[in-house]
Amino acid sequence: MPRRWMMISKDQPLGLQEFTSDSPGPGEVIVEVAGCGVCHTDLGFYYDGVRTNQPLPLTLGHEISGVVTEVGEGADSWLGQTVIVPAVMPCGECDECQRGKGTICKSQKMPGNDIEGGFASHITVPARGLCPVDMDRLAAVGLALADVSVVADALTTPYQAAVQAGVGEGDLVIVNGVGGVGGYAVQVAAAMGATVVAIDVVDEKLAALGEYGAALTLNARNFDGRALKGEIIGFAKANGLKTREWIIMECSGTAAGQKAAFGLMNHGATMCVVGFTMDKVEVRLSNLMAFHARLLGNWGCPPELYPGALELVLNGKVKLAPFVEQKPLDEINQVFKDVHDGKLIRRQILVP
Repeated sequence: MPRRWMMISKDQPLGLQEFTSDSPGPGEVIVEVAGCGVCHTDLGFYYDGVRTNQPLPLTLGHEISGVVTEVGEGADSWLGQTVIVPAVMPCGECDECQRGKGTICKSQKMPGNDIEGGFASHITVPARGLCPVDMDRLAAVGLALADVSVVADALTTPYQAAVQAGVGEGDLVIVNGVGGVGGYAVQVAAAMGATVVAIDVVDEKLAALGEYGAALTLNARNFDGRALKGEIIGFAKANGLKTREWIIMECSGTAAGQKAAFGLMNHGATMCVVGFTMDKVEVRLSNLMAFHARLLGNWGCPPELYPGALELVLNGKVKLAPFVEQKPLDEINQVFKDVHDGKLIRRQILVP
């Protein structure tokens, strides 16, 4: 019998429910979940009162990998395939989608928000946009199918940000907040040829990224805003790098982090807002004008970018294994608490 863990309200533990899956409709498939990553967006729903689009009770979880076990009309070719489920799935048919703007599709579906999510044994999703996973190549880099669940969101979010910003050879990329999504942002930017500065407030996270793409690591607690920017300018000059046109990827998802990242803007800079917080931030918006800079949002990586992000994993340019940890799905309430309390460094993947 399929099982899932339901969020009833922000005041109650997630509850286990057995359910019967309906037959998939036209263009739909049922995926037997191999693993589902715990994202800070899930914690926002559960702890902070961020509203889900579908009313509670609801199964959370949007970083999903698994095997297609049932298919609806028109989705026959997916039967038996190992896949990653996109964290946000545009409809592919509306005006926005037809114009290449699927990230703002009004009919997009996000598991654990618009539809039942992946903290379950099975999930029903649209087949359109599923990302096939070559298991032979995955095994060759020492990963299991559950491990690549975090490609959906944790990796594709910074990947989309880097693509949008045009990260390439010779760029200086600053990643602010290197836990979870930010850790992959460092690796993605380095894989695209940039020199990467990693900023965080946790030395252990910084030390880990020093081995995986960060050319300079800085603990923000050791600097005020002016000194932090000065440290990066000094590093850039010493290494023949740009002292203008920095690409700043704000991944902390905190008000303090967003304010600090905005303060690093310089002439021609691009700031990518990757992390999410409900908190408000006061900044001098005229800096964008004066520096002729860009501020880019980053919602719902389009499914067509997923193969490129996955390829970075399969060719070894982005490492997942040092940054993920599998736990049984039945431990979901304790895992949520531990992640929320900052006790766990690695991205948690819950396995049914």
